[in-house]
Amino acid sequence: MIERHVLNLGAGVQSTALYLMMMEGRAPKIEAAVFADTQEEPAAVYRHLEWLIALNGPRIIVATLGKLGDDLLRGEALYRVRFAAIPSFILNPDGRVGRTRRQCSKDYKILVIERAIRREVCGLQPRQRVPKNTKIHQYFGISLDEKSRATRIWERHHVQKESIGEPHFPLIEMQMTRANCLDYLEKRVPHPVPRSACVFCPFHTDLEWQRLKDAGGPDWDRLVQIDHGIRQEGVVVNRNMNLPMFLHRACKPIDEIDFKPKTNPKEMQLGFGFGEECEGVCGV
Repeated sequence: MIERHVLNLGAGVQSTALYLMMMEGRAPKIEAAVFADTQEEPAAVYRHLEWLIALNGPRIIVATLGKLGDDLLRGEALYRVRFAAIPSFILNPDGRVGRTRRQCSKDYKILVIERAIRREVCGLQPRQRVPKNTKIHQYFGISLDEKSRATRIWERHHVQKESIGEPHFPLIEMQMTRANCLDYLEKRVPHPVPRSACVFCPFHTDLEWQRLKDAGGPDWDRLVQIDHGIRQEGVVVNRNMNLPMFLHRACKPIDEIDFKPKTNPKEMQLGFGFGEECEGVCGV
């Protein structure tokens, strides 16, 4: 049996901590880490990724399907079967807030990572199946405080049979929370480890929206561009939609919202609402 060990690298706090632990021998040894690039991460994530690559640890493979925001507005057909989609908010006539379907994590992260594992790690050709004598182990940077996400990933592999790799969660096994990861990183990384997610991800909390607004620059400009873009008439993403789409739950243009970030310690540590994002590759 040939066994392959690969880390799903989000280049955020938890996956960075796990990658460094693997370098130190404190976590399982891997032969490669895969960063699925939506090309829409904050600039700080890309600077941090360059720093990680410069450590000359396990090989880091950067793979991409394309620029998510451009595909979203252009109506790019993915895998010839569907268009790019993010979980935008809509306000129903009865006042209830709804959400559109989400395919971005699967299309721009999960499938990209699996393709990179097949081709870059296993050396397979397009459409060639993983040999029966090969077992792939995938490691996720999910911490103890997000244990429910790990459960859903485990079910996706063992029950729904939708993934090629056996999932592993070393941080949970080590009883490490995100706060523990931050403490671990403090003396090992010479800069603040950024949060990993597209700048326009609707899973942001008000705390993170406010941080992006305060920082300004290209990341905020891109966020505003996408928020306004998904409501433009004729854009494929809102085709056949009777209600306008928004990135924020308030269902208002993002640059007109008075954010009200909560200041409880848990949200200040996490900064995201990724409990709903069960693919295990965003926000880590």
